[in-house]
Amino acid sequence: MKIISIVGMPGSGKSEIAARFEKKGFTKIRFGDITDEIVLKRGLPLTEENERITREGLRRDHGMAAYAKLNKPRIDEALEETDVVIDGLYSWEEYLYCKEKYGKNFFAIAIYSSPETRYSRLTVRGNRGRTLEEAVSRDYAEIEKINKGGPIAMADYTIINESTMEYLMAETDTILEKLKG
Repeated sequence: MKIISIVGMPGSGKSEIAARFEKKGFTKIRFGDITDEIVLKRGLPLTEENERITREGLRRDHGMAAYAKLNKPRIDEALEETDVVIDGLYSWEEYLYCKEKYGKNFFAIAIYSSPETRYSRLTVRGNRGRTLEEAVSRDYAEIEKINKGGPIAMADYTIINESTMEYLMAETDTILEKLKG
């Protein structure tokens, strides 16, 4: 069984790629669901500030590989039946944790979009939209506090997402075919 992690900055298209893998039979695990669950359990709205406080608290309590550790039971359970796609592995430590636990069965796909493109997407996004200021703030926090650049730099595959959805899906399908081999 394979574990594919989709890495990239907010608004780059991670969820779109993960959904394509899910459509092709992979079980999708979104690392950020843990944040959302905790924020909502606390009775708070899903805002950039509440999410950031929760993310930073989890990493303080569980280390920088927190999301990989906390999602490992979900990953392992899903691997009993299907391949897994991870939407949103964040830190270098999470990447190293998954590489150590899953070895040659773990792959990373980086998706890159320019800040201008990502911010325009994030400000019109319905379910997890952000203001421009929130989007910039989250970018800085992810780069400065959670070592997000490492997994992007070490990805097995990279997709540049500055074009159409059709292009993005074609690039994703090409990688899917390579991973089948």
